Amino acid sequence: MTMVVGLTGGIGSGKTTVANLFADYGIDIIDADIIAREVVEPDSKGLKAIELKLGADILLTDGQLNRSKLRELIFSQPQLKSWLDDLLHPLIRQRMLAQIEDSQSAYCLLVIPLMVENNLQSLANRLLVVDVEESVQIERTLQRDNVSEQQVRNILAAQASRTERNAAADDIISNNGDSSALPEKVAQLHHHYLELSQHTQ
Repeated sequence: MTMVVGLTGGIGSGKTTVANLFADYGIDIIDADIIAREVVEPDSKGLKAIELKLGADILLTDGQLNRSKLRELIFSQPQLKSWLDDLLHPLIRQRMLAQIEDSQSAYCLLVIPLMVENNLQSLANRLLVVDVEESVQIERTLQRDNVSEQQVRNILAAQASRTERNAAADDIISNNGDSSALPEKVAQLHHHYLELSQHTQ
């Protein structure tokens, strides 16, 4: 069984940058966000169930899910979010486990933004947290996503606090500065994980 390193961090922390650095070493990356999009692709079980519940106007003209419309509906009907989570989380989990099973690298990286919030660290042998100060998260997200500061603060409020995330972590990469220090930090952890993976085979 491949050793699984869980990777998480709050919005704007630099998870993708860190994951890409591990991928450069040939490490398999299993990304929950990508899988979450796959399970609602046209003709998928997930999308068919959503269409059945919410009607055909939840689809765009090309048959894709109308994400912004779904977001609005979820925002105004909290019970709908629970229904959607109950539908999609098992599908996402099933696909993540299948990809872990298929992984051929020395260890694999399981990237889940809300890993601590959804208590999914049990899927991983170790938990790596990309940690940043809140002010840095806000600044980066404003630059990247073209949203209001209030929206970013709302997202932060819905996520685990830095303290909660860091308390759950086995390893922490601090990413407050510029990202030029990241390759060295990832290189050290990569060698550490290679050593650990030999003991978990």
